[in-house]
Amino acid sequence: MKSTRIVLASRPTGTPEPENFRTETVELPAPGEGEALLETLYLSLDPYMRGRMSDAPSYSPPVAIGGTMVGATVSRVLESRDAAVRSGDIVLGYGGWQTHSVEPIRQLRRLDPAAAPVTTALGVLGMPGFTAYSGLLTIGRPKSGETVVVAAATGPVGSAVGQIAKIQGARAVGIAGGPQKVALLRERFGFDAAIDHRAPDFADQLAAATPDGIDVYFENVGGAVLDAVLPRLNEYARIPVCGLIAGYNATALPEGPDRLGLLMGMILRKSLTVRGFIQREFAAEQFPAFVEQMPQWLADGRVRYLEDVVEGFDHTVEAFQGLLVGKNVGKLVVHVAD
Repeated sequence: MKSTRIVLASRPTGTPEPENFRTETVELPAPGEGEALLETLYLSLDPYMRGRMSDAPSYSPPVAIGGTMVGATVSRVLESRDAAVRSGDIVLGYGGWQTHSVEPIRQLRRLDPAAAPVTTALGVLGMPGFTAYSGLLTIGRPKSGETVVVAAATGPVGSAVGQIAKIQGARAVGIAGGPQKVALLRERFGFDAAIDHRAPDFADQLAAATPDGIDVYFENVGGAVLDAVLPRLNEYARIPVCGLIAGYNATALPEGPDRLGLLMGMILRKSLTVRGFIQREFAAEQFPAFVEQMPQWLADGRVRYLEDVVEGFDHTVEAFQGLLVGKNVGKLVVHVAD
C-alpha cells in the first residue's frame, strides 16, 4: 500500500509557507501483530500543530525535519492484525497528514457512524470538546450567575466553552473576528453577548458587555484580546490558559514596555488563578464523564457545533495557513476520502 503524505521540509520562521512542507509518496510496511492498515477519511487541523513545527521547548516533541505532520484522523480499517478492530471499521487514530497509515490498534478508538457524524470525533466529541469541558470545569469552575468570557469563540473549543458555561448557569460572552462570526455566537451558539475583536472600540464594547466584570476568562488567543480583558477581571477570577494563537507566528517579543510586573501585580491584588493546561492531564479522571455527558448535551440541543470541511488532501497546507489567521468558521477538517 502506498501513502501520500505531507512532511515538514523546514522549520517556519513566522507564518508557515508552502515551502516549509513537502508532499511525497511512500510505500507502507504491512501491518504487524497488534497493528492495522488505515485509509484516512478525514484529517483534523488544529492550532497546536504550529507549535509542533518549532523545535523550541514544549509539552510535546517537535515534528522532525522530513517527518509526517501530526494530527488526529478518522479512518477506515483496511487490514487488521487484532480482533479488537475489523476490516471496514471506522476508527479515530493519529495518522497525521497522510492518506494511509499503519497504527497500533491499542491507540485506536472505534466509532459508531450511526451514533453521530464521524467527524465529531475530531471536534465536539473529541480533543477540542474535551479541552473545553475539562479546562472550563476543572480550572474555570463557573458558578451560576457568573460571567464567562471566551476568545476565539466560534472555534470548536471556544463555542463549547460558552455553551457549557450556560449549562452551568453562567452568562457567556464570546469574542470573535468579524460580523459573520459574531452573529453565529448569538444565533447558533446562544451566547448572551458577542463582540468583534477587530472593532475599533473593542475594549469599550467588552466593558459594556461585562458590567459586573469577568469571573472566568478562557484564554485561547492572548495579545490585544488579553489586554482588553485584564482590566475587567473580578477578584478571584480564574483563567484557564488553553492557547495563545495571536503569538504563534511571532518571531520576537512585542514592542513596548515590559508589562510583566503589571500582570503579576494584578494577579496578586485580585487573587487571580492563572493555570495553563493540556487536556490529556485530565483524561484519566474526566474523559469517562465527558463521553457520557457531551453526546447527551448534543442530543438535547444544549450544545451545538459547526464544521468547516475542506475538500481534498491537496488543500491541507492552504487550509492550515487559513486556520492560523482565523479564516475557518467552526472545526476545521480536511475531507480526504469517502
